[in-house]
Formats: sequence, structure tokens, C-alpha cells
Amino acid sequence: MQSSSLASALRLRGSRPAWLSPKVFRAEVLAGLVVALALIPEAISFSVIAGVDPKIGLFASFTMAVTIAIVGGRPAMISAATGAVALVIGPLNRQYGLGYLVACVILAGVFQIVLGAVGVAKLMRFVPRSVMVGFVNALAILVFMAQIPNLVDVPWAVYPLVAGGLALTVFFPKVTSVIPAPLVSVVILTVMTVGAGIAVPTVGDKGKLPSSLPVPGLPDVPLTLHTLTIIAPYALAMALVGLMESLMTAKLVDDITETRSNKTRESIGQGIANIVTGLFGGMGGCAVIGQTMINVKTSGARTRLSTFLAGAFLMVLCIVFGPVVSDIPMAALVAVMVLVSVGAFDWHSIAPKTLKRMPVGETTVMVITVAVVVATSNLAIGVVVGSITAMVIFAKRVAHLVNVTAVTDPDGTTVVYSVTGALFFASSNDLVGQFEYATDPASVVIDLTDAHIWDASSVAALDAVTTKYEQRGKTVEIIGLNQHSARIHETLSGELTSH
Repeated sequence: MQSSSLASALRLRGSRPAWLSPKVFRAEVLAGLVVALALIPEAISFSVIAGVDPKIGLFASFTMAVTIAIVGGRPAMISAATGAVALVIGPLNRQYGLGYLVACVILAGVFQIVLGAVGVAKLMRFVPRSVMVGFVNALAILVFMAQIPNLVDVPWAVYPLVAGGLALTVFFPKVTSVIPAPLVSVVILTVMTVGAGIAVPTVGDKGKLPSSLPVPGLPDVPLTLHTLTIIAPYALAMALVGLMESLMTAKLVDDITETRSNKTRESIGQGIANIVTGLFGGMGGCAVIGQTMINVKTSGARTRLSTFLAGAFLMVLCIVFGPVVSDIPMAALVAVMVLVSVGAFDWHSIAPKTLKRMPVGETTVMVITVAVVVATSNLAIGVVVGSITAMVIFAKRVAHLVNVTAVTDPDGTTVVYSVTGALFFASSNDLVGQFEYATDPASVVIDLTDAHIWDASSVAALDAVTTKYEQRGKTVEIIGLNQHSARIHETLSGELTSH
């Protein structure tokens, strides 16, 4: 109900920004506040993974969110410091120091701008639905697994607090949807723990919050070719991982909101945001799926304002309300993130009824994607492996769709072979063995009216067939080539086999 009413509010007449509507504005502000609260402990955790001071991760989340809200291509998507980026650049920081890490972040931003400009976003069309489902399910599992350390070896009071947070987040929307349930849950649990003096882990236990805004500056590294050779491999890996996660998340938000985003602008925007982040001494980042789901799915945000405010509120909470934020029990944020993971998981994809109807190959691709992501804690690697697996299964499936039938003329002087299907490296390998070279008459016609030549392997196979007939003194005529097939056959025929 809230989502539909908000969508209606977004369709305002004229060119006035949608968030100027009081109803939309309220939803965006509250969503930004909830996301900012959820960003703080995760940004600190990712700082630990990268081996930097907690304020480096918090600064990155601030600059990434604020910048991408302006230059990004997917409204309402949250970009901040992420675990995937931290894993990529962490070794660089430990070996060479913070200056090289910051320089790497800036160079990664440059790479992302270049990749965005040359159309890397168009590669998203090659990501199959089964990989997308696996991506969604894997990220839900990772979000859930990230909460487990906060539930192990903790005071017993944490567990009833988490249960209470879950109950508030689930049932409060039945009372009113004016205020996001996660925000209500965080406030109530914080008041309870502080008022009753309950000793449980808090946000402040994760690390010290910054007391001032970041200051821009250049990284303290020698501007030499040697420095470039050190940071370039890490920067390229960060650029690719960041773009992969951001574009996949953008596609997910597109599906949830039933709107389209500008993936090329998003790619370039991620690069700009990382450059800005590097210049302010941050550790870089990309789209962050958990907080995006809180913003879009849980809180119902739809505009850039929520993204901007998430970053702005993050710094306000740290600098102005640092002592208060430090007292927020981690149990409150764990409850929110657990429900985010449950809501993000595509339960329909593993329902017995769905699994019975779904082709085995599709399910296999989904499972492999999930397994690789969970094993590596890297969504990008899982998507690449899943996509490659899907392509192999598709090629194997299509390879069997080529059919060859032979019809001999009544006078017995000519045989016509009709070939149907897509001819490419997988399907054309068996083509040579489907002709009767020894017993066929002197004239052979190969009809490709219902076939299509896709690559050099198919041309080489046809050349091999022709050669075998010619060695027996028989003539071969190939007919029915469409324009593309004729062009590739004319260009490559006779050039691919040794004589």
C-alpha cells in the first residue's frame, strides 16, 4: 500500500522534483536516516577488513552516497564502502600503506569512467535470469551471515533484544506506515538499553566515530611509473568488482521499482564517486545491497534525495550525535538486517513446485552462482562464474538443435541435404559426420535456408564436407545462405583448412 501510494505521489505534474511533494519528502528523509544508521557499523567493519582506521570507511560511505546521488544513474540506490572493495584493496594497504590505497581508489574511479564510456554496462544483457536469481539469493545469505558474529559469544540480553527488534519491525507497519518500522525499532531498543542500563554490544564498540568532516587532498605517494605499476592491478580489480556489484544492484532495484535506470551513467557516476572519495581520503566503494534494500524495499524510497541524505545524515550522526549513536545496541541493527536478508531472498525460486518445472540447467546455474558467492564472499566472482556456466549449458543445449535431412532426386543424380539450426563451434563439430560421402550421387546440394552461420568453425566444417566430396570426384553446391551467413562464408571459405 505504501509503495503504491508513493509511486502515485511520484507522478507529479510539471518538472518539479518528485521529492518536493510533502509525502515523498517525508518518506525520503526517514529512509535516509534509517540507512545512515545501518551504514555506520558496516562501514566500520569494512574498514577493519581493509586494515584502515574506522573513519576512513565512514568518510568513504559519506562521499560515495552524496556524490552518487548527484551523478549516478539509479535513483534511490545506496553506494558506500563495501566488503567486496575492502577485500580487493586490503592487501595493498597492508603492504604499501594508506597513501597507495587512496591513490588506487582514485585510479579505480578513472578506470570505471573509461569502462562506462566504452559501454561496459551493455554487458548486463548477457547476465541470464538464473544468475540474477542466484545473485539475489546469495546476497541475502551474505547479509544474514554478516549478522552471525553479532550473535555469538554475546550477553544473553542480546537475544531478547533481537527478538523484540524483529517483532517491532514486522508488526509496527500494521499500526502505521508514516514512520519506517526499522527506525522505530532502533529508537525503542536504544532507549530501553540506555534507560535500563543493559550491558550489550553497541555501535561504539565497533570503533571510534569521526569528530570532523574529511579534508580534500592528494595521496601521499610518489607520482612515478613505479607507483602506477603497483596500484594499477588493484585499481582495475576494484573497478571491475565495483561496477559488477553496482550494475547488478541497479538491475535489482529496476525490477523492484518497475522503472528503468541509466546503466552507463551509473557506471561513470561510480567512477566519479570513487575519485571524489579518494580525494577526501576514503577507501572507495560501490553500490551496497543491504542498505539499498532498506532504502527501496523496507522504507519505500524512490528518489535521489534519500541517497543524498543517507550520506549527509551519516556525517551528522557521527559528528553531532556521536555519543548517542555510539549507544545504539547492535541487536537493533542486527534485527533490521536479518529481516532485510529474509525479504531479499527469492523464496519462490526454491519452492518444490518451481524446482519441478524449472529446467535442470537453470537451477544448476542458480545454485553454482550462490555457492561461489558464499564461498568467496564476492558477488562479482559468483556472477562471472554463473554467467560462464549458463553460456556453456546454453551452447550444449543449442548444439543439439542442428538437424540434417537428405532427399535424393527421383532420377538418383542429385541429393539435397537440408540443414536447420544455428551453426557455431559447438554444433558444427558433428556436421561433417552427417553426410554419406561414399554412397551419395555425383551432385550434392547443401541447403542452408533454415540455418545460420555464426563463426569460423562452421565455415571450416562446411569446407571439410566440400573437400571430402571433391576427393571423390563429386560436386557440392551450397544454397540458401542469408546475408550474414553468405558474407562470413565468402570471406573465410578456403582460408581455414590446410591444403
